[in-house]
Amino acid sequence: MLVLSRHRDESIMIGDDVVVTIVDIRGDKVRLGIEAPQSIPVHRQEVYEAIQRENRRASQTDAETTRGVHPPSDERPVREGRDPRLSRGPNPRSHRQGP
Repeated sequence: MLVLSRHRDESIMIGDDVVVTIVDIRGDKVRLGIEAPQSIPVHRQEVYEAIQRENRRASQTDAETTRGVHPPSDERPVREGRDPRLSRGPNPRSHRQGP
């Protein structure tokens, strides 16, 4: 771990795009300002850990929970014996115009 000393209104650069600035110091609390691109998520550690726990829980959904849930219609499995490419639709020749 890199440990740096900074005073109020001083900053630390992380890479080319992230700036961490000491905004305020009160007793044993330090307020930080963080400038980062929107593509870089910035969270307090306890919030990040809660997000990770929730993501793990959501990814471990068992088959019982999803029973009866069907995929969107364009992803439904083809019934045996039927080929959707051979379905009968309008005949394009029946709509010809002209003599």
